[in-house]
Amino acid sequence: MKNPRAVDRLCHATGLLLVLSGLVHLGVFAVDGGPWDGPVSWRKPVTFGLSFGVTLIAITWVTSYLRVGPRLRSALLLVFAADCVVEVGGITLQAWRRVPSHLNTATPFDTAVSMTLAVGGGVLVALLTVFAVVSFRHRPTGPAGMPLAVRSGFAILLVALASGAAMIARGVVLTRTGHQEAAYHSTAPLKPLHGVNLHAVLVLPALAWLLSRSPWNERTRGRIVAAAVGCYTAAVAGAGAWAVLTYR
Repeated sequence: MKNPRAVDRLCHATGLLLVLSGLVHLGVFAVDGGPWDGPVSWRKPVTFGLSFGVTLIAITWVTSYLRVGPRLRSALLLVFAADCVVEVGGITLQAWRRVPSHLNTATPFDTAVSMTLAVGGGVLVALLTVFAVVSFRHRPTGPAGMPLAVRSGFAILLVALASGAAMIARGVVLTRTGHQEAAYHSTAPLKPLHGVNLHAVLVLPALAWLLSRSPWNERTRGRIVAAAVGCYTAAVAGAGAWAVLTYR
């Protein structure tokens, strides 16, 4: 698929389907009940469906401001969309099987799913890092404040990816040393940091876009975006401090 607009439409549609999947599973949770927290709960297909869906839509939109070749962008977005589907699909499958999706090596099948999710996570990190590097190598386009918003969003997103990788790495170490139950609960301190950072790449550019529709001049809009970046950075620092204080 070489048409950039067709790729964008496909990614947007895929993102909406993932969001719908999350909402459907929220309904399943309302009917079926069960715990919201823990390695086996309906929370995971809900939160991952919503988060991956929103992130896919956001990345598709935000990368339109990057100075990158249309064919390369389309190829990266297609791989990203496919990876999002694999991640949400694996997590949803395991939720219906009533077994943990991550760090689960109880059976060969569970191990295969867990490894697929881990590899998929690595692919996500690689793809998003490429987009982040592009945003810093070449100034993004867009209205006043958008270049700062895009660059800051990707920078904060990289922190989210690093915290996610840290959660997986720590869990793997605990699993391989025979502490399976501890592995499932080891990610708790880093979850706020991961969650807060994940959607900066949508929130900050969306603010810059909304301000471009306002009557304020470019200088004022740029200052508002800069202030928002500062506030978001403070939130990231707070979540990071919480992770350090609660780390065990």
